Amino acid sequence: MSYAIVTGASKGIGKEIALELAARGYNLFLVARNAQELHQVSDEIKSHFSLEVDYLPLDLSQPGSVAQLYEWVVEKQVDVRILVNNAGYGLVGAFESYTWEENQQMMQVNMNALTEACYRFFPLLQGKGQAYVLNIASSTAYQAIPLMSLYAASKVFVLNFSRGLYHEWKSKGIQVTVVSPGATSTNFNDRANLQDKARRAAEKVVMTPKEVARLAVEGLFAHKPEVITGFINKLGATLAWLMPKSLSEKVAKGIYE
Repeated sequence: MSYAIVTGASKGIGKEIALELAARGYNLFLVARNAQELHQVSDEIKSHFSLEVDYLPLDLSQPGSVAQLYEWVVEKQVDVRILVNNAGYGLVGAFESYTWEENQQMMQVNMNALTEACYRFFPLLQGKGQAYVLNIASSTAYQAIPLMSLYAASKVFVLNFSRGLYHEWKSKGIQVTVVSPGATSTNFNDRANLQDKARRAAEKVVMTPKEVARLAVEGLFAHKPEVITGFINKLGATLAWLMPKSLSEKVAKGIYE
């Protein structure tokens, strides 16, 4: 039986992606920081599907964490077919209002851990006829976002890195898909310290994690290089491309102030 690795799998989009893959018959390796939540998700999946589910509590903001994950998976000696880099978070507010360590840890999770996971797991994915990588970006990847500058920039990296890798790895039997969700009903807003004004704006276009996960997994197996979830988010990405940058950035700043 084939396995899928899902990071950030204890809740939200990551948990729902794990459920979508379980419904398609994939055994699972689940990764997140909270051991208790991982245990609960693992039990939930096992209760609905006759599958193998194992989990590893791991903080991907810490150096060496991806290497630890890789070694843990290799020891299992199983057929890994899917890598889902879902773990990530944002920080809202003035760039300098956060310590350098806080900014660095966010970049480590959003960019470095994702990139290292792709690099380390490549040997386990190649040469199998068909394998998959699903990277989670964000609707913020389509323009600069004042007061969310570093987070948005980190998702630009994920978007462009993934699209480039799609073309590099296509001939090697590895399908790379990048998904850009917009506002989703997860704990993202709480961890990002999102203000009430921005929360109210997000409520108008919010999607459920289940909806986002379904579109993400469908796009992955349809071999799409990029998926933007929801009509409003697709429209927003198009308008950000067409509008003068100074105008779109001013509008974004007004939302997050």
